[in-house]
Amino acid sequence: MSQEAPVRTPARRRIQAAAMKLFAELGVTKVNVSELAAAAGMARGTIYSNVPDIDSLFEEVAAELVRDMVDRVMLGFVGVDDLAHQLSIGVRLYIRRAHEEPTWGRFMSRFALSTASLQAVLTSDPAVNLRAGMESGRYRIRPEQLPAMIGMLTGSTLAAMVPVLEGLATWREVGSDTAELLLVVLGVDREEARTLARIELPVLPVLQPAA
Repeated sequence: MSQEAPVRTPARRRIQAAAMKLFAELGVTKVNVSELAAAAGMARGTIYSNVPDIDSLFEEVAAELVRDMVDRVMLGFVGVDDLAHQLSIGVRLYIRRAHEEPTWGRFMSRFALSTASLQAVLTSDPAVNLRAGMESGRYRIRPEQLPAMIGMLTGSTLAAMVPVLEGLATWREVGSDTAELLLVVLGVDREEARTLARIELPVLPVLQPAA
């Protein structure tokens, strides 16, 4: 039976932010209490009282990042009915956030395809869009190609974060080119794909934290 997600108090949010920074910068999925306390600027006792199981912290942080980003991207679709436009928005919002929040971007690019909780949502969410696009005729791929297309979509988006994080290209260039190429692969007319990939992005909504 799945357990209910812990309430994210201000202290827990601060600890999770510090943990994400450690995971992203060190490339590890385990940290000790002393490292976490130093990164969060808290006493060890505060860490113990807010994180009952330090060994499960990585999965907790990963799951929270996924829930947060999916909810925010979905809010970015408000008023947009076209599936191809939604896909373009989603791809570019992920890449833009990697530019705006490099620690988040490094965490995602390092762990998204190797962490079960991250991978599950990053593959299931695009699948909804792709299936609907196939059924409506918006996308011209065969049903048996869906798994490969999901992998291409998620892998391309995550890989596109790397040149942005390394300062080799701007998020606008990489985001638009990635979205355009993915839409062309899906069968969208090349000129339309180029246009959709360059429509101004909405602001990524900020979710109201739980009390």
